[in-house]
Amino acid sequence: MSSKGEILKRIKANQPNEAAQLPDLNLLGSEQFDVLETYKTVLKGIGGDPVEVADYSEIINYIKSNYNLEKRLITTIPELSEIASLDWKTVDPHSLQDVELTVVKAHFGVAENSALWVTDDILGQRVAPFIAQYLAIIVHKKDLVPTMQQAYQRIGNMEYGFGTFIAGPSKTADIEQSLVLGAHGARGLIVFLLD
Repeated sequence: MSSKGEILKRIKANQPNEAAQLPDLNLLGSEQFDVLETYKTVLKGIGGDPVEVADYSEIINYIKSNYNLEKRLITTIPELSEIASLDWKTVDPHSLQDVELTVVKAHFGVAENSALWVTDDILGQRVAPFIAQYLAIIVHKKDLVPTMQQAYQRIGNMEYGFGTFIAGPSKTADIEQSLVLGAHGARGLIVFLLD
């Protein structure tokens, strides 16, 4: 018998007798922790900035205080039309190259890694969060889930053409441990945590 045949014979002889039970995945995320505080801590740790707000007027005031309104700001949120353009969703994506700030909403966020789930129906254009210099994403505090397990359960039955998790600003690091923010996307991320 060839060595290949001998190996296959031994593998066949050492198969488990019955199927092993799958682990109970409901245990994941069953730990008790403050979801909001965990989200904020993790977001800060990966270079993002959490900002708790009560309503859209606080978001407008924050943006007015921290960004140059003379530069191009875009949004998909009608409540922010006072400070950002709403009429960019059908333009050539290349024309968005000069966007300073993009503001969009997230369906929900994940505390364990500060990821935010966004889909094409709320992005306006898929390129919007990746081409701007800075990105702001609004998520309701009640829409934060503890773990990715709950996140995947939540998106399991959703219909969407494009969806992605965004966590923190764009970043890359090399072997010398030199971290560069904004390497291939937004240089900064503000997450507005809305009551």
